[in-house]
Amino acid sequence: MANTQVLLTETVADLGAEADIVKVKAGYARNFLIPQGKALEVTPVSLKKINMLKAKRAEREARELNEAEELSRKINKLKVTLQLETGATGKAFGSITSTDIASKLKSELNGIEIDRHRIVLEHPIKSSGLHEIEIKLHSDVVAKLQLTVKASGEEAAAGDAPAAEAASEEKKGGYKGKVKAKHKE
Repeated sequence: MANTQVLLTETVADLGAEADIVKVKAGYARNFLIPQGKALEVTPVSLKKINMLKAKRAEREARELNEAEELSRKINKLKVTLQLETGATGKAFGSITSTDIASKLKSELNGIEIDRHRIVLEHPIKSSGLHEIEIKLHSDVVAKLQLTVKASGEEAAAGDAPAAEAASEEKKGGYKGKVKAKHKE
């Protein structure tokens, strides 16, 4: 198979960024990259365009870096609190995931949406307390979010101990104050 060189006009996954000259199979270039406008054949005319593309790429990358740094400063200042559903014994019914954190951040940041894949969680959060969450906004910028997780069962367990005890007794099959039905034989 013959290889050919093409000049990328935009970033192509697993191939390169705009203004890069890459070697690809001739059929890939002819049938996909060039018709889609993702690449140009390497000619003397297209080589002149490379400087314009490099300037455009540098401008875009600088803008993305500035936006990521600004967003990082906002996130670093935030103190976010989320509720974790727990039972009377303190056992968690669910967990807090990156999707939950992303939706809370969207509401806290006035609609600025952060992709859940940028939120670094080794595993879903199943314990209450203070957690520091890393968010990778850019290859060079990482924000740290202070997340406080409160268990919803703590308030119910502390303030409603007699009611919780009666509910657990009822689940066990106890019949405080109930009348058993008589069976006819």
